[in-house]
Amino acid sequence: QVQLVESGGGLVQAGGRLRLSCAASGGTFSGYDIGWFRQTPGKEREFVAYVDWIGFRTYYSDSVKGRGTISRNNAKSTMYLEMNSLKPEDTAVYYCAVGPSGTNYRSAVAYSYWGQGTQVTVFS
Repeated sequence: QVQLVESGGGLVQAGGRLRLSCAASGGTFSGYDIGWFRQTPGKEREFVAYVDWIGFRTYYSDSVKGRGTISRNNAKSTMYLEMNSLKPEDTAVYYCAVGPSGTNYRSAVAYSYWGQGTQVTVFS
């Protein structure tokens, strides 16, 4: 069992930046692929970013490409999502997740463990 705890959410003015963190415990973090998703009320969980287990391959949704950076520190069992040029439409609950290597990275159902989520609200 892997436990994930997100932090770093909050209120941010449009155009600003933030850095979300996700600390993992209870498992072999380095062996998992990592994803960040977000969700707004009434909508399905949406893929945001992905990094593979060694930090080599990264993918981003079109909505954050060029504004987001996903990274991981396996020594600290922590993953990060940095976003800049934030927009009101980035407002959502952001979730980190881990899945087995080779995960179908865009699909939420492919991930095995999830954090509890952290709220990000972007105001104009």
